[in-house]
Amino acid sequence: MQYKSEALKCWDKAKELRDKYYSDYATAHERGGIRWTGGAWSFDAIPYGLGDDVYPLTGEPYAASIAFMKDFSIECLEATEAKGWARDLCSYMRNYWGSMYLNKWAFGGPFPKADFAWQDHICCTHGKWDQHVAEYEKIPYFCIDVSVGPYQDIDEPKLKYVVDQMHEGIEFLEKATGREYDDEKLIQAVNNECRLTSTWAEICLLNKHKPAPLDEKSMYSLYVFGTLSKAKKEFADFYEEIRDEMKDRIERGIAALPEERCRLISDTQPPWAFLKVFRYLEKFGAVSVGSLYTFALVGIWEDKPDGTWGPRTTPAQAGIKIETRDQALRILADWNLSKPEWQHFYDPTIKTRMMKRIYDEWDLDGVMLHLNRGCEGLSCGIMENHYGLTQDDVPVMSFEGNMGDSREFDEARTMDRIDSFMERLDLKKIS
Repeated sequence: MQYKSEALKCWDKAKELRDKYYSDYATAHERGGIRWTGGAWSFDAIPYGLGDDVYPLTGEPYAASIAFMKDFSIECLEATEAKGWARDLCSYMRNYWGSMYLNKWAFGGPFPKADFAWQDHICCTHGKWDQHVAEYEKIPYFCIDVSVGPYQDIDEPKLKYVVDQMHEGIEFLEKATGREYDDEKLIQAVNNECRLTSTWAEICLLNKHKPAPLDEKSMYSLYVFGTLSKAKKEFADFYEEIRDEMKDRIERGIAALPEERCRLISDTQPPWAFLKVFRYLEKFGAVSVGSLYTFALVGIWEDKPDGTWGPRTTPAQAGIKIETRDQALRILADWNLSKPEWQHFYDPTIKTRMMKRIYDEWDLDGVMLHLNRGCEGLSCGIMENHYGLTQDDVPVMSFEGNMGDSREFDEARTMDRIDSFMERLDLKKIS
């Protein structure tokens, strides 16, 4: 069957917003603003309490942009290696550091120095990544430890441990910037983050529809806003526009892939320099409708009354009015500690269960696992995931690579593995 297909209407706006994000950061000082650097998982709602002219640079999406620029990425990686850092460290971190060492901004000009570093620590390298940046750039640094265990085991002392660090973090921000903190701006930012991350989960949920209105390769250009700044109102509003466009595509029968006849997901970051992998799948009529990474890096989920996975109910939707700093921080901490991608840092069986759930609820035909040497955190336990999924009779294909180091990806071998997997699924190339 051939479905109708068309380009996303939101595409141009997505490019404009992304370009504006990096331009705003680079030019912040020219307008009297403040720049901070940290991670995509940092509590970015909190620095918004410093004012409307505070601009973040989150390291992972910036490094992914570098990785996509293959030649510049190799230059950055070699600059990091020349400093004595090992090649088996996080490839995002090595790309970012290389850009910093070279004093080259991926989008032209010198690397813009931040005013402070604001990070949290869940992955193996998060805290140390920005500690080194702060030491190298000679800027203040604060990191919040969030490694308190899976959400199913969170209790009041564990939540308080994180919230207390947030309170200390606000004191740090006031001291580092000389600005008075505005709790109302914090409250607005927390509400925006809850809205954005719940809406993204809703967008991913719409891909249960057959044919899928959105493919994974396109999702990479859209999910990124929740990694650039989860608490930015402009991005939360944009996600609602995307959601409405996805609903419209479903109503009109618009497919991401006109020849959809096989539905897959992947698990973690893709090899950014080789996104053609997803276009190669399309030659067989196979579409990746997402991944645990695209669904849950940004999206916040909950169990719904009918037993399915759905967008988490926001405080506003639940009729909760946030009125104090402590209430805002408690909601922000609890919200983030429920993030699905944080759970399997503690136990790989949690990831296996989540992927099996997506496989069942999105009515899939197979799963692709990226044995990603570039990310120790999200690849931890991946062979246990492979074993667990196959034990549940899920067709699984694995391929080796690196999200941010193109020197560690064998394109020909990966295409051969896809050919074999498609043959296993009884799919031939569409003539």
